[in-house]
Amino acid sequence: MMAGGGQPPADHRFRKGQSGHPKGRPRKEPPPPPSAFDIVIDRTLDITLDGQSRAVPIEAALQHKTYADAVAGSHGARRAVLKMIVKREQAITREIERTRRHRPVEQLIEAIDPANANRALLILGIVNRDPAWDDRLHDGDRLLLEPWAVAAALARRNAPRLTRRHIESMRCRVRDPDSIDWPEPVERQPGDPREMGG
Repeated sequence: MMAGGGQPPADHRFRKGQSGHPKGRPRKEPPPPPSAFDIVIDRTLDITLDGQSRAVPIEAALQHKTYADAVAGSHGARRAVLKMIVKREQAITREIERTRRHRPVEQLIEAIDPANANRALLILGIVNRDPAWDDRLHDGDRLLLEPWAVAAALARRNAPRLTRRHIESMRCRVRDPDSIDWPEPVERQPGDPREMGG
């Protein structure tokens, strides 16, 4: 008989009654058991929100506790909240980029509310009111950056290099600027993308 066309030579064919899997069909690997983290994070906790007891997932309860600690003044909790905000903004940006390819662009115009942003910065302790600012002469508050927030921004890996003029300008906007280890100023180098503009 000729080989080919789904007809292997006779000496390469399985004999009648011989299996193609002598050891039997391979078994499917069972899924790995859930980790302790998965077991804990899938549970719910009873917490009190606005005077009412509610069952919420542990992840939501941890976030609620972190927000409460941040408002109470915990620097670690504030950093955690800032990381959550950045992570959420990145997820929103990714979703916008993903959906932008599939639908026409809509232009949404929202009212600017700087007071709302200022309140958020005050709650997180990133800024504080300038006690020397006289509200009777000016509308609103003058806010000063907290030294820890400026130090965190300067410590970023891709932080822009600052000229002497930029540092002097920033010192006026920081509470206790002498407590910050300011970087060595650089000469302005046109075209350097990491050199702060202005």
